[in-house]
Amino acid sequence: MHERSSVAELAGILKRELDRYSPGGKLPSSRALVERFRVSPVTVSRALAQLAAEGLVVTRPGAGAFRALPRTGTPAPGDTSWQEVTLSADSATELVPRSVDASGVLVTLAAPPAGVIECNGGYLHPSLQPERALAAALARAGRRPGAWGRPPIDGLPELRDWFAREIGGTVTAADVLITAGGQSAITTALRALAPPGAPVLVESPTYPGMLAVARATGLRPVPVPVDGDGVRPELLATAFRATGARVFVAQPLFQNPTGAVLPAGRRREVVRIAREAGAFVVEDDFARRLGHEDAGPLPAPLVADDPDGVVVHVRSLTKIASPSLRVGALAARGPVLERLRAIHVVENFFVPRPLQEAALELVGSPAWGRHLRAVAAELTARRTAMTAALAQHLPEFALPRVPSGGNHLWLRLPDTTDESALLAAALRAGVAIAPGRPYFCAEPPAGHVRLSFAGVAGPAEIAEGVRRLRTAHDALRP
Repeated sequence: MHERSSVAELAGILKRELDRYSPGGKLPSSRALVERFRVSPVTVSRALAQLAAEGLVVTRPGAGAFRALPRTGTPAPGDTSWQEVTLSADSATELVPRSVDASGVLVTLAAPPAGVIECNGGYLHPSLQPERALAAALARAGRRPGAWGRPPIDGLPELRDWFAREIGGTVTAADVLITAGGQSAITTALRALAPPGAPVLVESPTYPGMLAVARATGLRPVPVPVDGDGVRPELLATAFRATGARVFVAQPLFQNPTGAVLPAGRRREVVRIAREAGAFVVEDDFARRLGHEDAGPLPAPLVADDPDGVVVHVRSLTKIASPSLRVGALAARGPVLERLRAIHVVENFFVPRPLQEAALELVGSPAWGRHLRAVAAELTARRTAMTAALAQHLPEFALPRVPSGGNHLWLRLPDTTDESALLAAALRAGVAIAPGRPYFCAEPPAGHVRLSFAGVAGPAEIAEGVRRLRTAHDALRP
């Protein structure tokens, strides 16, 4: 059983058994719980910590865990209705309302209920994460001299240099800022490059987290359609002329959600069109290390061959390592770098030094190369398993592209299938999937779903998840 499931299950059992103990009464020792339930001491510790966080038990170092005393009275709820008037009054004066629908982001972040197969996730399954290497890196980082001191504002020089080498081309450490993950970097870039109320061009479909950031920043996302080779340059040029936008956000490599890779000709065209429009391209290179074994040589990032400073590059260690290793980088050239730095400092001060030190330890260890090779092999196997299962059980779901990188498949639903109804039916059948609607900033051309093959335990669970989705789809038939 996976650790997270074991903790939740043990916490539930202990919660049901609390009535056996009087308030203040002592629970069995951790050793006794380990022997009784045949779980690890870590599982017991985490289960007790969960109950303590809920106020049901009190833990005392060296003494054990005790049932918490009953709470004395519940304070009367306050009256927050005044906020509706205030928030509505603010939105009436804004060019773009700041209220944001975060459902498209939350669906990939929230863990589904126990027993539900997680085909909606955006991160690697824990079995694919380098947990032992991360633990060792963090331990080594904590022993470094000054590890808990204040880091340089732009990030540790050694880490900036590593990111510069990873990006390649003519990018140097002086062009790099260390950020708190890719999402933070995108937020900083959009705040720095466009004022509230301005249009920002985005691929359609595109990553819901970026759309949420744009709207929260007060920007107006304008869709530019993509095809099998990514964004269409002629439509990008038209959109720049029609809107006067000064920013275009792109994912040239293994685009989310379509998996498209921008070919060489279009890559040059995109940068040229943006340069002629006096605009920036924010290059979200989130999937650089998520290539599959059959991906072949990957094209260099747009920023690697950009002497004029058109491209602001974003990348992160989060997707390839762990959702909690929130360490990323911004790379840019020219005066814009100072503005990016100022926005980043105001919003974050700096990325915690222990995380930066741990990131350096991780990418500098022999385990890092082994991890990258293992992930490439596993993603290939899981993608193959999911495409085979879909062909067998759901052939009516159109799969325009089998990607050679990334962690998911993008499927077009039959015209007769209601996207929202399918999501609800799938959850009832025991599989969580991501809806397609949040990936569009305008009306979608059809119903879609995104299925992750990286957030599940393996090929067997993938096959079972697709079978459950078949059951859900059948249940929608009249």
